[in-house]
Amino acid sequence: MKTRPAGLGTINADWMGSLPSKLSALPLKQLAVPGSHDSFTFWVDVRAPVGPDQKVYVKYLATMFSMVAKKVMVKWSMTQNLTFKEQLDAGIRYFDLRVSSKPGEPGTEIYFIHGLFGHKVRDGLKEINSFLEGHRKEVVFLDFNHYYSMGTEHHVYLIRMLQDVFGNKLCKNCMVESITLDYMWEKKNQVIVFYHHPSGCGNPALWPGHKIPAPWANTTEPNKLIQFLQSTLKKREKQGSFHVSQAILTPRVNTVAKGLLWGLRNYLVERSVAADLCVLEHKCDFSEVNTMPL
Repeated sequence: MKTRPAGLGTINADWMGSLPSKLSALPLKQLAVPGSHDSFTFWVDVRAPVGPDQKVYVKYLATMFSMVAKKVMVKWSMTQNLTFKEQLDAGIRYFDLRVSSKPGEPGTEIYFIHGLFGHKVRDGLKEINSFLEGHRKEVVFLDFNHYYSMGTEHHVYLIRMLQDVFGNKLCKNCMVESITLDYMWEKKNQVIVFYHHPSGCGNPALWPGHKIPAPWANTTEPNKLIQFLQSTLKKREKQGSFHVSQAILTPRVNTVAKGLLWGLRNYLVERSVAADLCVLEHKCDFSEVNTMPL
């Protein structure tokens, strides 16, 4: 795996708090906010079972070839090489989160997941909260949009966890256009949680998923991705929701087969950069939420 990009530090750790008053008074949906895709996958556990988000044949191969198969999966499961803290320091404020229980594990513990299991969700949330404690004017968007092997008890556990970790930092669900940085600072709110599951309905601290659509190009071709981003930006809702532009290339089965030993960075990202689409850096790839025209 390649090392982290040179020069990353804390220079962007307080960019929201440093905005001029003209921008802090604008609805947040009118600001372009950098985000990351599969935000948690800077580490995955090769010792844990293959995740329930994978197809049956992938699970079969992992069972037959064990660690060899998982080492290949690591190259295609890790979409970041920066921790939550490092992403926050770099200016990332939108996080794409996919979570799962471990089938067969007793209790209701929840983990981040993308093919393989990552860290416990609680550990990631605490890391984000620790950053927010030291940067009182920064606001993050937590987009919980995929859930696997989770029953009612798991959702109860996760929702309670969010409330326990963030407490009064959670911004209550309300009219999107009313949310500005000035509003958040006045309320001392720093976290907007989107919960794409019926379990979150009725909880004032959770925003429904339809308030942050994230159309997905699902392509390996840079030109098709650009066309998709341009068309979806034109069609985004004018009122009542934020919007995510996913500037990412997505590997398919034949992509993985062709680049078996390469992985996401070497096979897709370097092609993207060569195609003059540097925003597609998939090892620290960026989604953009609340976009204005690019």
